Amino acid sequence: QVQLVESGGGLVQAGGSLRLSCTASGSIFGRNEMGWYRQAPGKQRELVAGITPGGSTNYADSVKGRFTISRDNAKNTVYLQMNSLKPEDTAVYYCKSRDIYNALTYWGQGTQVTVSS
Repeated sequence: QVQLVESGGGLVQAGGSLRLSCTASGSIFGRNEMGWYRQAPGKQRELVAGITPGGSTNYADSVKGRFTISRDNAKNTVYLQMNSLKPEDTAVYYCKSRDIYNALTYWGQGTQVTVSS
């Protein structure tokens, strides 16, 4: 059973920083595409950033230059460094894994990020 556990969310003032972590268990982490998604109240869940097993990254336009996704395969962990946070970044942030061989997909339980103005 694959489990994804997120941590690092919280309340921060606009302009501040947070780092989210997502640790996976029960999977072969090195063959997982990993992604961070977010969902604000009343809105659809959206991709924030993704990273391939080889380390290639992609970002939503709204976070380019402010957020950085990275992974540590030795620790089965993916990170999202969020800088220059804005109130519109307020959402529940979810970690997602997708096995590139069998396409099995899993989600974490989510972590709340609140940015005050």
